[in-house]
Amino acid sequence: MCTGSILIDRRTLLLDLAAKSRNWALPPDGEARVRKEAPAGWNVITVAAPTSSDGDGSDGGSDEAVRLIAGAEVYFGFGFTADLLRAAGGLRWMHTAAAGVGNVLNSGIAATDIRITNSAGIHGPPIAEFIVAGVLHFLRGLDVAIAQQRKGEWDKSFFVGVDSPLRELPDCRVLIVGTGGLGGEAARRLSALGARCVGIRRRPELGPPAGFAAVTGMSGLEDALAHADILILAAPLTDETSELMTRARLSRLPRGAIVVNVARGALLDEVAVADLLSTGQLRGAVLDVFRHEPLDASSPLWRLPNALVVPHVSPVSPRRFWSRQLDLFLDNWRRYVHGEPLRNLVNTQAGY
Repeated sequence: MCTGSILIDRRTLLLDLAAKSRNWALPPDGEARVRKEAPAGWNVITVAAPTSSDGDGSDGGSDEAVRLIAGAEVYFGFGFTADLLRAAGGLRWMHTAAAGVGNVLNSGIAATDIRITNSAGIHGPPIAEFIVAGVLHFLRGLDVAIAQQRKGEWDKSFFVGVDSPLRELPDCRVLIVGTGGLGGEAARRLSALGARCVGIRRRPELGPPAGFAAVTGMSGLEDALAHADILILAAPLTDETSELMTRARLSRLPRGAIVVNVARGALLDEVAVADLLSTGQLRGAVLDVFRHEPLDASSPLWRLPNALVVPHVSPVSPRRFWSRQLDLFLDNWRRYVHGEPLRNLVNTQAGY
């Protein structure tokens, strides 16, 4: 059963945000805000059936969503699927509460004139804090401290030895692949703590965003890797970035480097990362995303003490997510009604 009813001669927004994970589900006060700030002449319909907020909306639409989207001009959910597209006779704009749009584009929507906007940047602050925390975890040897605490050991040798790997951020060169919402927030925080951040961006001619000392295009990746003490993957998954970090490229990193992946698992060769961690070539890996989720129980990453394995939760921010999300959507809804350019409009050719 849906909340609200479709009114004749009124334009319709369909909200499909009843996420199975409570922290991602649109709260009652959020729905009330959408209804209160709806432009004149619009009807807001809410899908009550649960939906998946994982990744970028890989599940099919619920029967209720498929039925209700037939009368909708605008759809706001956690991604988009082929069954929704087939039923969406009058859809003109869809907004996804996720940043990634890989599965959205796989629905077939890219071949239509339906406008697509995403939530790139919304998750930037909490993910950037996760990145900083993960990097410091290894720079300051907290992985070793935790292991010793669990064994009841008081041993300073790792920390004070002549070959101690402990470093401060101003001693580190950080390479961030992707200079958008995630990479930009990470660079601003890391540079504020003294690190020198270099970015890989699709259009380096635009120059370095705030927080970056320099940027280069994908053609400069090989050289940049050779000088990166910390590698952060924060780019969308596209044809260009899929399988980007191969074993050969990871092997170009200096010994003792730290690898962070908050993008998508398909960007990174996880087997190579495990091998390089086990030999000590890599000091640590901070991994929030994986090629297959949940991560298979047989993966050696579970058992490597210098791998920090996190179950794709770096964006979680229960107190702030929906306020940022609705600020973006409601501003875009106003723009849509007035024929103004939409924020976060997806470039279907670039894939984000």
